[in-house]
Amino acid sequence: MVLPIVLFAGWFWLSDDSESFYAPPLRTIFTAFKDTWQPERLRADVAPSLLRLFAGYLLAALIGIGLGVAIGLNRRLRAVLEPILEFFRAIPPPVLVPVIMLFAGIGDGMKVIVIVFGCVWPILLNTVEGVRAVDGVVLDTARAYGVTGPARITRVILPSASPQIATGLRQALSIAIILMVISEMFAASNGLGFTIVQFQRSFAIPEMWSGIILLGLLGFALSLLFRLAERRALRWYEGLRAARRRAG
Repeated sequence: MVLPIVLFAGWFWLSDDSESFYAPPLRTIFTAFKDTWQPERLRADVAPSLLRLFAGYLLAALIGIGLGVAIGLNRRLRAVLEPILEFFRAIPPPVLVPVIMLFAGIGDGMKVIVIVFGCVWPILLNTVEGVRAVDGVVLDTARAYGVTGPARITRVILPSASPQIATGLRQALSIAIILMVISEMFAASNGLGFTIVQFQRSFAIPEMWSGIILLGLLGFALSLLFRLAERRALRWYEGLRAARRRAG
C-alpha cells in the first residue's frame, strides 16, 4: 500500500504546475473523477465490463481446470496435445479479435470469447503441471485406501495441484482485465474500454485519465480479493511451507 501512495503523491506534486493539455495536474483529474464516475455511469459502463470479465474468467477457469486435469492424467494425450497447446498459447489474443468478430458478432459474446481465449492458457498449463507433479506416494496411498474414480480427482489430485492451479488463476486475472478493455475498444456501445476511448476521441483528457485510474483501482481491488481467497483456500499449503522452512 505504501508504494502506490508514494507514487500518487509524487504524481500530484510533479504535475501540480502542469499546463500541458495532455498531462493535466492530478488534482484536475481527481475533480474529473468525482464528477464523471457517478452511480449512473458506474451502472452503465462499469457493471457491464465486470459482468463480461467474470463470465469470461469463470468459463476459462472451468475449461482450463477440466482440460488440464484430463491432459495431466493421460501421458499419451499430453504428448499429442502439447505442441498444439504451445502453438495456440503463443498467439496474442488481441490479434484474434477481428477474427472472433466475424464468427461471434460484436455483442457481449465476442468480448467473453476473447477473455476466455486469453485466460484459458495459464490456467490450463499450470493445471497440467500441477497434476503431473502430484506425489506418487500420495496416489498409491489413496489407491490402497480405495479412493478411486471421481473421488481420487476431487479429494487427492485437485487439492494436491491447487497451489499450481492458483498460480494460473492469478496470472489469468490480470490477462482478463487487459482483454476486457481491449475487446471493448472494438465495436462496443458501453464498458470501460469504450468510455475511455470516447473520452480520448472527444479530447476530454482529464476524464480519460480518470477512467485509467478507475481501471487501476479495479485491478488492485480484484487482485486483493483474489489474494484473500487464495490465502483462505490454501491455508494448509502455507502451513506446510512454513513447517518445511522451520525444519530446513
